[in-house]
Amino acid sequence: MSPPLEQLLEIAAAVMLLAAFALAQYRGLDRHGCPYLALNTVGGAILALLAGQHAQWGFLLLQAVWTLVALWGLLGLMRRGVTS
Repeated sequence: MSPPLEQLLEIAAAVMLLAAFALAQYRGLDRHGCPYLALNTVGGAILALLAGQHAQWGFLLLQAVWTLVALWGLLGLMRRGVTS
């Protein structure tokens, strides 16, 4: 992947995480709802993959755990049949 494209992807993933956090803080986005957990899952996964490619082990650990926790919550909602 070219460096400019990689940086664009990295910024987009970070914006996903920050948007979820900001909306949860200021707009009442449910921190246990699908939109919040989906933004965290996708954003965290992208950042984890990029961190792994660049051997940034601390950042990889952070983002991998972040992604797994969000995914666990998302899967729990799906098991209960919650879609929003």
